[in-house]
Amino acid sequence: MKEPGLDGRHRDKDGEISKKHGNTLVGTLRTIYGKPFAAGYPDTTKLSDVLLQLNETSLSQLRRDHGTGHLDHKIKQASK
Repeated sequence: MKEPGLDGRHRDKDGEISKKHGNTLVGTLRTIYGKPFAAGYPDTTKLSDVLLQLNETSLSQLRRDHGTGHLDHKIKQASK
């Protein structure tokens, strides 16, 4: 059974994203989702360090792409 987080998020989805993409830098994700992604954090911050503090827009973008299987490809393309 899924365990809801304090703000209603399901930890299994966030945990899966963090486990698989936690070392991805916020700067890399900004090349995919734009400058507002993870606003207030430096480009050199790892996703795993900010995942639980992301605003709903940034988190929704990640979840959508992770759920459809596109996140891996987008990160690889942005890292080039």
